[in-house]
Amino acid sequence: MNEQEMVTLNNGVLMPATGFGVFQVAPADTKALVISALHSGYRMIDTAQLYQNEAQVGQAIQASGIDRQDVFVTTKLWIDHTGYDKTVAAVNHSLTTMGLAYIDLFLLHQPYGDIFGSWQALADLQRQGKIRAIGVSNFAPDQLVNLVANTAVVPQVNQIEVNPWHQNIEGDTWNQKYQVQTEAFASFAEGKNAIFAQPALMAIAAKYGKTTGQVILRWLYQRHIVSLAKTSQPKRMTENLAIFDFELDQDDMAMILALDTKQSVFADARNPQVVEMLNKVKLPLGNE
Repeated sequence: MNEQEMVTLNNGVLMPATGFGVFQVAPADTKALVISALHSGYRMIDTAQLYQNEAQVGQAIQASGIDRQDVFVTTKLWIDHTGYDKTVAAVNHSLTTMGLAYIDLFLLHQPYGDIFGSWQALADLQRQGKIRAIGVSNFAPDQLVNLVANTAVVPQVNQIEVNPWHQNIEGDTWNQKYQVQTEAFASFAEGKNAIFAQPALMAIAAKYGKTTGQVILRWLYQRHIVSLAKTSQPKRMTENLAIFDFELDQDDMAMILALDTKQSVFADARNPQVVEMLNKVKLPLGNE
């Protein structure tokens, strides 16, 4: 990847500006899909222990013929494995499961459980070279500030929902304050509210001879936000990477800004009932 297609994290690690996510991809389909994504040009793959497809991601990387050092691998720690010792064991489990000597980015998947014990473990594992960058996911601004204020290592990344319906300007602003790279999940809002047929996005796409998906990913890029996308179609994979040969102007950006509902397209993660539900999800690792 050239310099344009990379971002530099606060610890100097280079991270691709666009990535391929495997959330809700069945394990049986993951290996072939990730190989296709890598052959299409993707160099960042985002998985999680919760997704149950880490093994297949690792197999795909090994089978792809692409040098390991050229693939940026992200995975995430689930809530029931927070705490220092559990986190160390869980990271080692992910390394073994994926057949990797190191993980490029390891995130706390949710801001719940013993996040401080886990954060210390991730920082120690990073110093040991098992993880190149550490970060968080789904942390709201107050949760991020609380972590930063009470720990020695500032997260390199905060992966949060960002899409035209939920632009998360406040979250991104607080991330920027602490030099935490914002990474968008659900860049396409999982197709909700007919996002690919939204008139303003379609008009901008026609203006540049691009797809609405490319417009969304370019919009994220111009906000200096790393994006994740998922598709099973090789043609779409190639299209989703072709966002560096055009630039949205101020009018385009204003048109997209006007689409912001300031509401998540998913369940409210700050709702106590949702927090209860998330904490009830148990994820056995190995022989547990």
